[in-house]
Formats: sequence, C-alpha cells, structure tokens
Amino acid sequence: MGGAPAIALSDIDLSLGRGAARVHVLRGISLTVGRGEAVGLVGPSGSGKSTLLMVMAGLERPDSGGVVIEDTDLVHLDEDALARFRGRRIGIVFQAFHLVPTMTALENVALPLELADRPGALERARAELEAVGLGHRLHHYPAQLSGGEQQRVAIARAVAPDPAILVADEPTGNLDEATGRQIVDLLFRLKRDRGATLVLVTHDNGLAHLCDRTVRLRSGRIEEAVAA
Repeated sequence: MGGAPAIALSDIDLSLGRGAARVHVLRGISLTVGRGEAVGLVGPSGSGKSTLLMVMAGLERPDSGGVVIEDTDLVHLDEDALARFRGRRIGIVFQAFHLVPTMTALENVALPLELADRPGALERARAELEAVGLGHRLHHYPAQLSGGEQQRVAIARAVAPDPAILVADEPTGNLDEATGRQIVDLLFRLKRDRGATLVLVTHDNGLAHLCDRTVRLRSGRIEEAVAA
C-alpha cells in the first residue's frame, strides 16, 4: 500500500451541540488509513465512532485539525466543492439505508450518478443492482423490499460512482444475523474487486475481525489500534 495514505487525519477536535448541551466528541484524533485497507472503528456507544466516520466522509467539519482524503485537503473546500468531491470519491452506507421512498431501486442507485452528470446513469445503476443480486428488483420501491434488499440497494448506490473510499456506519445494525452476514460478504467483495479503501463502524466483533485493522475509541480518543 505504498504512496500517500487514502485517509490522513491529524489532531482532530470536534464538539457538537450548543451552550450547556455542547459535547466534546472527538479529542485530538490522528489516524491514517492506507489505500485499499479495511479498518473497523469499534468502541462503546458515545465514543465518537460515527462522528469520526462522518469527518472522514466530509459530512462533519472538525473544529480544528487536518482532514486529507485521497490527497485532497477537505478543511479548505467550500460546501459546493466538498459535495462534488464526496459525490466522486466517497461512497457512504448507513444503518438506516436512507433510500428515497418515492424512487424505485433503479432510480435510487442512478441518483448520485445523475447528480454528478455521469452519462449512462440508468445503465450503470442497472449493472450495479445486478452485481448485488437485485437485477430482478429494479422497479420495486423501498417499501416493497426486505431490509437486506434495501441495504443492497444502498450499497449499490454507494459504489455506483466507483469511489476510492467506502465508509459504512453499522451496515448490519438493522438486519438479522444471516442477512447481515450476506451484506458483510458483499461489502468486502466489492471493496476487494474495486481496490477501494473501507472504513466501517461496527459493534459486531466478527465483522471487526474481518478488517485489516481495528481502531478502538473511548471518550473521543483512540484507545488502541490492533492489526488483524
């Protein structure tokens, strides 16, 4: 994994909320992730895992510190440039799927491609849905799909722009164990096939152990980093 890292965070501090409700969520976090590496973020609830993931994805701006993703310094990008960068380079999978309920599976997957003015969006979306085993569900709406199928649509949407980095926040959290295992296998297969970097937040030790490295957070700090 030579060359510059995929993700380089340096001395990240971030507080959320206002006034008396303000909480210091991330405290002086520095972390690098190599290109093509799979890293699991683990730790108790409230330790800052999901917030750290959102900083890597460019969805949260730190109060201070450096965020360099794929050689691009996110801290100095304006909101429009940040959104464009995210759309091209970062795929995001959430626990709650976040599909548009009024759009079919095909339309949901095509959406980020259309927003990025990529040609052939529907054809690419169809191919991505076939790659996750949903070629027969193209025209179904999210409410007509099982939880596992919805998460497959969400993964297809995340990888359709061919991002360099995939981030996943508890991707199996709303799924039963067997379905969750299928989703995990799918995520790691897509990561491997595309040479992407994968960072995921999980409470599942089995899932964490599939990663090249786990990073344990506690109270907004990195407690330890362990290679698999």
